[in-house]
Parts: sequence; C-alpha cells; structure tokens
Amino acid sequence: MKRLARSRNDVLQHIYNLSTQYERQGFQVKGAHMPLRDYAQFAIMKFMLYIADSDRNIKDYEVDIINDCLGFSLTKDYVVRFVEEHRISADAIFDTVLALLTVFINADIQNDAAQGSTSLLLLDFLDELGLEFITHDGQYDDRQTKAMATLMLRLKNYRAAYLRTWKKMKHDRINPFAPPVPNNAEDRMETPAYVPPAPKADKDDKKPDAPSDDRLETVADPDPEATPEVPAEPEENLEELLANLNGLVGLGKVKEDLNSLINLLKVHKLREERGLPQASVSLHMVFSGNPGTGKTTVARLLSKIYQKLGVLSKGHLVEVDRSGLVSGYVGQTAMKTKKIVESAMGGLLFIDEAYALTANTGSNDFGMEAVNTLLKAMEDNRNDLVVIVAGYTDLMEAFLDSNPGLRSRFNKQILFEDYSAEELVGIFNGICSKSFFELTDEAKEIVSRFFEDRVARKEELPGFANGRDARNFFEKTLTNQANRLATMISVTDKDLVTITKEDVETVELY
Repeated sequence: MKRLARSRNDVLQHIYNLSTQYERQGFQVKGAHMPLRDYAQFAIMKFMLYIADSDRNIKDYEVDIINDCLGFSLTKDYVVRFVEEHRISADAIFDTVLALLTVFINADIQNDAAQGSTSLLLLDFLDELGLEFITHDGQYDDRQTKAMATLMLRLKNYRAAYLRTWKKMKHDRINPFAPPVPNNAEDRMETPAYVPPAPKADKDDKKPDAPSDDRLETVADPDPEATPEVPAEPEENLEELLANLNGLVGLGKVKEDLNSLINLLKVHKLREERGLPQASVSLHMVFSGNPGTGKTTVARLLSKIYQKLGVLSKGHLVEVDRSGLVSGYVGQTAMKTKKIVESAMGGLLFIDEAYALTANTGSNDFGMEAVNTLLKAMEDNRNDLVVIVAGYTDLMEAFLDSNPGLRSRFNKQILFEDYSAEELVGIFNGICSKSFFELTDEAKEIVSRFFEDRVARKEELPGFANGRDARNFFEKTLTNQANRLATMISVTDKDLVTITKEDVETVELY
C-alpha cells in the first residue's frame, strides 16, 4: 500500500505541476475563479467523493485515501455529512472533471504532445485511483464499479471525439481549439516530463555489453533473391483498443456492460498482484441481436483487449458457423470441432448463428456432438480460451435451453439492439469520413430521410440489416458517383471527394 501510495502521489504531484505550467501558457477553466492547480485538486477531490459515495457507504479506508492523496485531515463524520449535504450527481462530476480534461487536451494539442499525452495521463490516473477505492478491502461493490465505468466511458469518449475533430480540422488547416504556438522551439514553454522511477534490476540479470561508439558494424550485402520483409502493422495498445470500442456508433448498453467487465478484469489483476485469492469469472458470452448490429466487430476488439489485459496469450479471433464445426459423418464432427478449438487457443472463438447447431434434433444431425465437444474443450482450456456464441435473441434462448451445460457456461448475455436512423446515418458518415469523402448539404438531407424511412419500415423489410445497410448504401453511392464523374470532361480533386445529391437520391436497398 505504501509503494502504491507513493506512485499515486507522484503522478498527482506531476498533474499539479502540469496545471501550473499550463496556466502560465494561458490555459484556464472558464468560470473557475481559482488557480488551475487548485481546480485540479478540487476536481480530483470531487471524483474521489463521488466514487466513495456511489455505494452510499463511506468507508474508513476511503477517507484515509482522500486524506493521504490530497493532504487533508478530514474525519469520516465530516465526509459523511458533506456528501449527504452535497450529493454529487453523475452529470455534475462529469462536468467538473471534463473541464479539467479539456484543458489537458488543448495543452496536448498546443504542445504537439511532445512530452506524451498528458490528457491520457490524467484519465489513467483517475482510472487507477478509482480502482484503488473499489479494490482496497479485497471486495468490490457493483454500484461503485458501474458508476466508475460509466463516468470513465463518458470521459474517454469525449477525449476520443475531441481529438478526432481536431485531427480533421488540422487536416483542413483549421485550429479552433489552441492559441497560436511560436514556431521557434526556444520560445515555446516546454511541459515538464513525468519520469516514473526505474525498476530495480535483479541481481541475477545481466545486461549485454553495449557496443562502443568506435566499433565498426558489418553490413551484409542485400540478397537479390531474398523475400522482402513487409513492415508489421503497428500494434494497438490497450488505451487505443478501448477508444476504438467506445468510439463505435451506438451500442451504448453494450459498451457500458463491457467496460464494467473490463474493469472487473483490472480488479482481478490488482488482486492477483497483491496476493489476494481470485474469484472465478467466466468470460464466455452470448451476443444476441439482429444481423449487422456490430457483434463480430465488438468480438474482434474484445479478443485484442483480453490479450492486453493478460487474459488471453495471443488475442486473435477465429470466426466460424455451423458449417465450420459439423460434419456429415459419424465421428468427424468431434474431430472438426477440436481442430477449430486448437486454432482458437490463446484467442477468442466466435460462433455466429450458434442456434443452428441445435436447431435440428434428428438422428442424422451431429450439431449436438459439436456442442458437447465444445463444452468439454471450454472446461479443459478455460484459462486461455474465450468462446462467444451469437445469433438472433429468441433463437439463442432456445440454443441455451437445448443443453443443461450451456447456460452455466454462457452465463453472461449482451444484447445488441437495432440501430436508430440517426445512428445509421452516423455509421454512413463515418465510412465516408474514413475514405475522405464529403457530402453536400442536399446529399446529407437525402441520406437522413432514407434511413429514417428505412428504420420506420424495418419490420416489413426482409432485407433490413442495420449497419450493413449503411455499408451497402455507401458502396452503391460510390458506384453512382463513379458513373457521374465518368461523364465529365474534367475532374478536379474536389469532385473526387464530393458526394452529391445525384449520387445518393437513386440508391435502393432491398
């Protein structure tokens, strides 16, 4: 606890130093009549009180953490009276912390994040501080976990959206957020860097001798017949993966549930680091909902997130359906299923339309053999394999009832609701933005009306496919745009990236 407190307080002191530095650079919280450093202390205090009071039970150790962190000498009675008189709502604490976070984001933009992302440092600090409250006594309350998950999700979503908007405007050579920065590096006020203490080296560790500066290196001539190496795609870190998850359009309840689960995994990791006993947590899940609601996309992100959290060793996704597990001959289904499980070891096995495995109970159907093989594999490899089954909500209920072992293995269900018209427009616009297309105002109106009508009539449209409709609409739009541009004598760069009324008004989906 002492080591953890020192680390926590070191980061907090660094945040205070940054606040002082940013105030010198001209940053401030609008309407706050106090120095930025004092506002940072005020915001962090409210954050701690909100988390501590979210289970309506202020504990002694929570008061101790507040005092140790902020240098106060508050009594428990005083804190209890204070929170009773000033109940801090979720929106109130969000607004308070958001004002401080916005300052740090703008400072990152002005300083080109030369010293690393300080806004991310602030969020990580709050994350760890909240987890310290939740896990300190070896037990955790669902209300505290949910309150923190929801608050941090809103803050991270805001930061991601803010930076996306900034990058787009930077691409357009517009800077609405930050004041002008001198080009001369000597005139720019540098942000003090936070350097964490270096870990002590183990006595048995031996460092290889570093090559001296005057040592000549031999460079081999390139082999003309050698296969050139393809640069590996940069690996996303945990924060980027969570930002991708939380940045998905819609899926509010899905993201809330999954962020709570991710926080639970962080708690377990902390308990493990402190030598506390681990409770058994099943990560196998049911994703239920209609097609095109993002189930596969979320599963792919989860597989990588689990790997970063140390739950899975590889973090890859293996996606199959009934045809990938079931064979038409006796004995072959078990072998086929085992091979799929082996390929998914260390990662996430995603079984789409899983209800098809048990829909046919005839004597010549081997779907149940695949289920039984899968259940045994899940039990034997529960430490390095996660299985998610997906499909229509009603049919997945029938699937879970088909075998006594299914509900106990898949005891966590996540419902993916249909997208609203506004969300489908958001998905379409996101696809356009990523591909560097811009819509005229007339085109935007037509797209909005199209999806409003489509959602209103979705029950009578057998081809309604949620997010896939947005993708299909985009592809048909590009075809129309290409046909229009092909008739033009001269095509400008602006023409190539513009989607007009003519490109979208004739699009039809079935």
